Amino acid sequence: MQMVAAAKLRRAQEAAEAAGTGKDDVHLLIVCTSERGLCGGFNSQIARLTVKIITVGKKGADILRRDLGKHIIDHVDLRDVKQLGFVNADAIGHKIIALYNEGVFDIATLFYSEFKSVISQIPTAQQLVPASAVGDVFRALLENAASEQGARMSAMDNATRNAGDMINKLTMSYNRQRQAQITKELIEIISGAEAL
Repeated sequence: MQMVAAAKLRRAQEAAEAAGTGKDDVHLLIVCTSERGLCGGFNSQIARLTVKIITVGKKGADILRRDLGKHIIDHVDLRDVKQLGFVNADAIGHKIIALYNEGVFDIATLFYSEFKSVISQIPTAQQLVPASAVGDVFRALLENAASEQGARMSAMDNATRNAGDMINKLTMSYNRQRQAQITKELIEIISGAEAL
């Protein structure tokens, strides 16, 4: 019985080792953020969720570089891209597949902001299967672009509203000071006329 149990134990150990626990797997993170600022907390939301890292978008890359600079292995610059296309996702997807085939990482997770509405973008993590990496990256880039524009629109709306409030307060202050100055001058004129 002991020999049978030992044989079964050995087979079970080999199966467990073959399956892996995931503890030794190298994890690649693809983090999509915006190229430009002025979109509120959009970039820092993603950077907080997040070791090997490929960054897409300058602002989030700057945030990640401060804390995780040694883990960043590549950066994709989309600053000059006016309209996102499948070709952008294709380049990123092929880069991911090449790194996977080279054995640089074992698991890849894509982080991006899922667009729900103008005021709601949800930081999302999606595990990539290298075979579908290009399609998943393209969808994530489109979701991220929509989320970025929504966040920017909301931030700019708040800025416009705040600027309007500030203009109203400054106008009120100016009018009060002007009224006080006119009142002071009228009092001086009346006092001067009474003195004569």
